[in-house]
Amino acid sequence: MRFTRNFAARRNSSSSPGIGGTEQLSQLIAELSAQRISLEQDRKQFAADRRAERRWRMGLRFVLFVLPALFGAVLLASTLGLRLGPLGKVAGVVHIDGEIAPGTNASADKVIPALEMAFESDNVTQVVLAIDSPGGAPVESERINSAIASLRARHPKRVTAVINNVGASAAYMIALHADTIVAGKYSLVGSIGAIIAPWQLDQAMSKVGITQRVYSSGKLKAFLNPFTPVTHDADAKAQELVNRIGYTFIEELHHQRAGKLKPGVDFSTGEVWSGQDAKELGLVDAVGTIDNLTLGDGIKAYNLGPHRDMMSVLGGAANLLYQQSVFGIKAQALTLR
Repeated sequence: MRFTRNFAARRNSSSSPGIGGTEQLSQLIAELSAQRISLEQDRKQFAADRRAERRWRMGLRFVLFVLPALFGAVLLASTLGLRLGPLGKVAGVVHIDGEIAPGTNASADKVIPALEMAFESDNVTQVVLAIDSPGGAPVESERINSAIASLRARHPKRVTAVINNVGASAAYMIALHADTIVAGKYSLVGSIGAIIAPWQLDQAMSKVGITQRVYSSGKLKAFLNPFTPVTHDADAKAQELVNRIGYTFIEELHHQRAGKLKPGVDFSTGEVWSGQDAKELGLVDAVGTIDNLTLGDGIKAYNLGPHRDMMSVLGGAANLLYQQSVFGIKAQALTLR
């Protein structure tokens, strides 16, 4: 009996170190597992930080290099007139907005490319000239009219001119070359004729002791110079010039609107009429707006421009400064308005 108790005691005492070792081993395994988890978390955090750093660098490169390149490409394409055409059947709308003059958005250099896209695109069924202009340089209008005639001969399409707020003078001259002219009842239409309106500044300058000496090869070479006294010959030449160009405009009116104009009306007074009066006089064919224009079943209006861009704004300003500084003719240029 005593032997049995001693054996059990020895057995219990010998098994105690085994239990302690197991606990230490378990603790060691737990510590290693915790370190492994911590390392895995650190690895994931490091990978996340690297991904965020790469995204930041890619974003910075996009802002510094890709975005300016895309902007430059769009600006270049806009300047060169490179635009995507319509994908379905549409009525191509070409805008003539503002003063018709070199360097403006209504210049021939801007309008003609839009006309070419309108006539040459198979998806454009008809051309609409959206006009909102007081007029401007007659040669610019002449170039646009010549382009319309040439393009229509190669690509026969119906052309409708729609006058919004104003369709006067050189702008109305463009409208004359459409198959149909439409104006709103509150639109201003007409102002058929020519005008030269120079400033006369020689007397004002003489009051402060400033005069300008002009050496010209002929007595009428500088007849529009605002800084020298006006002469009878200069006045007569200027009036002769506007009379001749105004008469040419009237002839074009009667040719393009033959059989439509109301007889006995003097259209050379330079006045403007409302759209309703213009319809009664035969200057336009219908009263309406571009919003209620009948385009056909399923045909929608598609804006073909010209679209204003930064280059046109800068070009217009540069052209103005160039003309004023070199030729000094901007203030008294011949205009139709």
